[in-house]
Amino acid sequence: MLRWLARPAERCLGRSACGCGSDGGGGGDGLMWHAELKPHASGEFSIAVAQANEKLEDQGQVVTSLAATFVGVYDGHGGPETSRFLSSRLFPHLHKFSSEQGGMSTDAIKKAFRATEEEFLHIVKESWIKRPKIASVGSCCLVGVIADNALYVANLGDSRAVLGHRGPNGRGVVAERLSNDHNVSDEAVRKELIEQHPDDPRIVVFAKGVWRVKGIIQVSRSIGDVYLKKPDFGRDPLFKQHVCPVPLKRSVISAEPSIKVRQIQQQDLFVIFASDGLWELLTDKAAVDIVFKNPRAGIAKRLVRAAISEAARRREMKYADIQRIERGMKRVFHDDITAFVVYLDKHKHGTQPGFGNLNSFRSTNVPVDIFSGDSHEPQQHHHHHRLNPATDGAVS
Repeated sequence: MLRWLARPAERCLGRSACGCGSDGGGGGDGLMWHAELKPHASGEFSIAVAQANEKLEDQGQVVTSLAATFVGVYDGHGGPETSRFLSSRLFPHLHKFSSEQGGMSTDAIKKAFRATEEEFLHIVKESWIKRPKIASVGSCCLVGVIADNALYVANLGDSRAVLGHRGPNGRGVVAERLSNDHNVSDEAVRKELIEQHPDDPRIVVFAKGVWRVKGIIQVSRSIGDVYLKKPDFGRDPLFKQHVCPVPLKRSVISAEPSIKVRQIQQQDLFVIFASDGLWELLTDKAAVDIVFKNPRAGIAKRLVRAAISEAARRREMKYADIQRIERGMKRVFHDDITAFVVYLDKHKHGTQPGFGNLNSFRSTNVPVDIFSGDSHEPQQHHHHHRLNPATDGAVS
């Protein structure tokens, strides 16, 4: 039943696609995949992904049409199922709601997040008796949409979008964060949770140098993590035995995204969308400076390499030393890292406000798993879980 969820359709042609590259398992850059430079409605974009976990838990995609661009970064935890699910279902929901409303809006984005969360909850309810751990799998979810000269950024969790714009008098570059980190390491997030749960003195717990919600999870918002949202799961003996012994009175995390809308200005140069694997190692300013000062081709790969170099430096190791470490073990040194750099070259007004019909867009997805080459797996989706079959697999 969950076959399509465990091995979703892959919409990037992977290592052999034009402009896509992998330095795959043997030598070079180890477990890294990248797409150097591709066109989107307002300019060009670059992608890179480094795998550290046994199974790649990060997923990501860029969907482009003549008028609009969608970026999704999905940083999974507890397993890859939720992030893979997001890469197959979130954009179709957003396309549906924005089409019904005649254009992109914060309301369409909220409805898409809600529908995606409800669909995943339905899957968990149907399958968790056979696979109890599916109720403890979740994903952060960062979305950017460029449409009609506006930039929409919606976020759950601690992936981050950072804008690079020209500094005063056109000199240098300034980093401007466009998303909120929903991570209880942030004092404001802890305060928000404490205010929402006045009856629970242990809603946030500090242990082993880290703040966590109920001593379990660092992010306060996500897709999935059903056991932290539906207390009934925690009361079930099967679930207590296999997954989580902590009983909950009510939901402790949410799936309500933070959304910001910004009119794109002439001084806005690019946006970096990345999972927290990057931001744990690079400051907003350091990342923006790297993009500003270097050539475009392969820029996302350069960012990811800079992050891994910093992980190596912190352990008094060389970059090449970390590259030789096997997946799974590599997680000790850094997380899975996904980075998109989206350049904002063209400022359009009065263009068609959404993505148009399903035949008019192209999707580039990161591989399901870099090491095992899962990008070449056969399509395993049921038909109603797919994008338009006529365009599924198209790469610009």
